[in-house]
Amino acid sequence: MALSIIGAGFGRTGTLSLKGALEQLGFGPCYHMIEVVKNPSLAAHWQAIGEGKPADWEEMFEGYHATVDWPGCAYYAELAARYPLAKVILSVRDANAWFDSASSTIFKLMPRQMKPGRYHIGHDLVLQKTFGGNLDDRDHAVAVYERHNAEVIRTIPADRLLVYDLAEGWGPLCEFLNVPVPATPMPKVNTTEDFARTWNKTPRR
Repeated sequence: MALSIIGAGFGRTGTLSLKGALEQLGFGPCYHMIEVVKNPSLAAHWQAIGEGKPADWEEMFEGYHATVDWPGCAYYAELAARYPLAKVILSVRDANAWFDSASSTIFKLMPRQMKPGRYHIGHDLVLQKTFGGNLDDRDHAVAVYERHNAEVIRTIPADRLLVYDLAEGWGPLCEFLNVPVPATPMPKVNTTEDFARTWNKTPRR
């Protein structure tokens, strides 16, 4: 099964809501970091890539029509090349609002230190590969976020790319995917408060 949608946006840009929206529109199942959390055996694929082994994208995304969030967004360019007919969605939000949300949720769960020989997607792929080991400096993290978004826009042809803020609602997404607009509201899940309840943590204010 070939991917038809590739999400290039970082986590905390509404990716879990986007997953729900895509599945509602018929583009599911949609891969998301939550899939790896629910099924840790999936992490072995990403560990292999981290160790420099060739990626078997078909095996990794077997059964999925779309992918959003990490870990897939870190490999959007490779996936776009492997699946040339797939459309790319760059989910975005205000950079400082993104940092506030990420630092209050996913960044708090990422181990800053790892024992040799162990693998953790959050540590290896997000903390180290994406942010160079520094999640706590706002200016640095925002610069990484903005640089990533700019690179997606620079490298993916405009007719293949949707730069999308979920606050825009169904319209731009459905037009891009050439599907009817549902009568139901856009999914809105995994707010900072939702995340805090899920992980039994209190969000920072």
